[in-house]
Amino acid sequence: MIKQGYYEKEGNSNIEDIDTKTLFKIYKETRDITIREELIKRHLYIAEILSKKYANRGIEYDDIYQVACIGLIYAIDRYDLDKGYEFSSFATPTIIGEIKKYFRDKGWTIRVPRRIQELSKKINNSKVVLSQKLQRSPTVGDIAEYLNCTEEEVLEAMEASKVYTPQSLDLTYDSNNDDKDINLAELIGEDDIYFSKIENNDFVMKTMEKLNDMEKKVLVDRYFNKKTQVAIAKSLGISQMTVSRIEKRVIEKFRKELEKTLN
Repeated sequence: MIKQGYYEKEGNSNIEDIDTKTLFKIYKETRDITIREELIKRHLYIAEILSKKYANRGIEYDDIYQVACIGLIYAIDRYDLDKGYEFSSFATPTIIGEIKKYFRDKGWTIRVPRRIQELSKKINNSKVVLSQKLQRSPTVGDIAEYLNCTEEEVLEAMEASKVYTPQSLDLTYDSNNDDKDINLAELIGEDDIYFSKIENNDFVMKTMEKLNDMEKKVLVDRYFNKKTQVAIAKSLGISQMTVSRIEKRVIEKFRKELEKTLN
């Protein structure tokens, strides 16, 4: 159970009403499982964003997401608020590390029939034997005759074997323009936008904690639900001018928080 003193200190009766930083402080002292579960719930979006980054790479998204959630739990258990950095900055590399470890451990998840795997091994061995015997590179017909199988079966096995021979990212190619070699990782690399998304999400959530209920309502309806000031005013029973003033106040609060972050 969480110590009653924490609730009294914060003036809240529900765990959902306590800000995230305070929850981390409480969890550091108590290791309360209820606090841990609330912190996990609040930061699941990080696991979701990073899981999508590694989707469509041969492993099911749901499996990656589960691993990312485990990484998130590790990050929550290890996070030290007193060191001064944001939780997302600490959690992101921790989660990515777990995902990459899972990819390394699981390896290729595509499975071809055993007969093709066995035939692929025989083809590799036959290439060595036939190259020495024929004094040239063997053709598909040569291999098929040597293994007593059809050319179609040989081609099928050869194509399948390509899937299980991934190119290293450290592989280099000659450049046509200069003397420098080109690294494969440079050819397929792209700017990573996910880290900034996580930071932006954290910034919005952190700033929203400082808004009152009316300001939160206007912010969500205006910028997330895409409602007009007139529609918001009607739903709240206030004037459109009042909604406009609240919106300007919210924008000003976000601007000040951004300046603090940048400084």
